[in-house]
Amino acid sequence: MKRIDLDDMPPKLAALLAGAEDGEEILLVQGGAVVGRLTGHGRSPSEINSTDPQLSPNEHAKEIFEQFRSTIEDEF
Repeated sequence: MKRIDLDDMPPKLAALLAGAEDGEEILLVQGGAVVGRLTGHGRSPSEINSTDPQLSPNEHAKEIFEQFRSTIEDEF
């Protein structure tokens, strides 16, 4: 699984990604073409971990990856 650390990004970009509302989409564009799409969940990391305590960290990561992969496949 790939990981993007918001602490390593410019502050404006990190704020854009972290501030996405629930269901809001952020397009990733390169050379004028859409290369990806992220969908905001509108919850803080502590809320995500507390809402589904039966998932292990690996299962949670797998679920997020599957959502991302599905979104990318739907786009292309």
